[in-house]
Amino acid sequence: MHKTSIELPKLTLKSLFDYSSKKYLDSPAVQFVDDEPISYTQFANKVTEIQEILHTYGINPGDKVALYSENMPNWSIIYFAVTTMGAVIVPILPDFHISEAMHIATHAECKAAFISQKLFEVMLDEIQPPDINLLVIADSIKILKKLSTPSMVDKVLKKGNKHLSKAMEKLGNENKEHVIHEDDLATIIYTSGTTGSSKGVMLSHKNLVSNAISAQKIIDVFPEERWLSILPLAHTYECTLGMIFPILCGSSIHYIKKPPTPTILIKAMSTVKPDFMLTVPLVIEKIYKNKILPNFQKNILLKTLYTVPFIRKKLHEIAGKRLIETFGGKIRFFGIGGAGLSPVVEKFLREAKFPYSIGYGLTETSPLLAGANPSKTKYKAIGPTIFGVEFQLRNQNKDGVGTLWAKGPNIMIGYYKDPEKTAEVMDEGGWFNTEDIGYIDEDKYFFMSGRAKNIIVGSTGENIYPEQLETIINAQEFVSDSLVFDNNNILTARIYLDYDKFDEVFGISKKSETKTHAKVDEVLEKIRLNVNQNISSFSRIKKVIEQREEFRKTPTKKIKRYLYI
Repeated sequence: MHKTSIELPKLTLKSLFDYSSKKYLDSPAVQFVDDEPISYTQFANKVTEIQEILHTYGINPGDKVALYSENMPNWSIIYFAVTTMGAVIVPILPDFHISEAMHIATHAECKAAFISQKLFEVMLDEIQPPDINLLVIADSIKILKKLSTPSMVDKVLKKGNKHLSKAMEKLGNENKEHVIHEDDLATIIYTSGTTGSSKGVMLSHKNLVSNAISAQKIIDVFPEERWLSILPLAHTYECTLGMIFPILCGSSIHYIKKPPTPTILIKAMSTVKPDFMLTVPLVIEKIYKNKILPNFQKNILLKTLYTVPFIRKKLHEIAGKRLIETFGGKIRFFGIGGAGLSPVVEKFLREAKFPYSIGYGLTETSPLLAGANPSKTKYKAIGPTIFGVEFQLRNQNKDGVGTLWAKGPNIMIGYYKDPEKTAEVMDEGGWFNTEDIGYIDEDKYFFMSGRAKNIIVGSTGENIYPEQLETIINAQEFVSDSLVFDNNNILTARIYLDYDKFDEVFGISKKSETKTHAKVDEVLEKIRLNVNQNISSFSRIKKVIEQREEFRKTPTKKIKRYLYI
């Protein structure tokens, strides 16, 4: 069965939302796992109610509204309420400290803010609520603060939110008649990149909606198919591809009330039986390393058989069927993005016939630039450009490896209040510098080598890509995570060990501190030697350092390199 691509009269979130709310009506739209679903009609009614609150408190088209909350059905409802009235949503990652969230809301000049109950309680302990027109608890849409509202409206509000529509009529409904254009600003997303400088990325309605529509060219999505959402909605990856895209297609999106630990995630997948999931590499890499690989190393015989290619493939195929059952039995699209996937894990997914797809993009590109249908993936490749996007490789070397520039309807307007930084990454022709290095093969698939700013130049002039070395290190036994960097011309790896497994094998909790350090040093050296046997001589690791605390990471689980280099 093949579904015809959806076409909209305008590339705006209002046009998209009007289409979906009228077409899918009583179909389930959003819900918590185990809770009652909210239909598309109910969703639309809730959007209208929130817009009436915003209008009443003087929020007009073009005004900025902060959204600082964990994933929940109301997150999606608030997002569409703000953007479809012509105001600008400023999503703030719940991982951001309250002081960072306040800085963002101030820098973006937000006039209203929605905050989850949990984060509001944290805020009260640490800081005064911001001086804005309106502060609302996202979970319950409870109004906490009202400033300089008309006295007539104050009287009405005492009777409850259900009377807000009458207040709207008396205040005038000129805001309702606002026409939203495709190039209007829809959202400002503050990145938490690995470089340490958070930038406000301005994305238009056209940027976001064109990206969702282009995603249809990769995979057909049918009404009432189920999505399990586990990544933060305040990140563009989950927001565009895990919320806007499924709502365009009439799917239902299921949110988890608690952080997605393995136990909670497995229970949720069993309940929801999702057709679609979006994740970062860390999720599937941990499943492979902690749950799947140990089954192939239970004894010497199995370990030996696993080295035989055709037997390994058969074992992987059996494991793949079990993995699909663990995911609920219906998964047909498992999207992986946000960081590079380990080649070892990808080989397993391919041989296991698991329906994975690797996507590539940035916040600045709304986010998707390239990707492939699960049936068309290529080993170690990302995929061809999505519909409407062009790639250019600039400053190529003799092997065709260069810096990737992209152009398309999904490229950002620019960085908020920062024309200088915008000019650094965008040229006059509308091309955007991704600052990623790689090459494109004869099938137009993009292969990424690493980030331009992370390249290390070896002693003999060769380019060393730390990300590639890190995937090899991370595949080693006892390694949880790693970071490769140039330490005064000495290629060094910081390694964070899997201390639970380390203790399980070596019983370090029962050893003295001296003996524990000696065993750690021995294992780190063994890891270094194993890695160096599998890489080019010019990129061999000279020194390893134990990383005692877990690396601090971005929302897509990339290490914040600037903190350690």
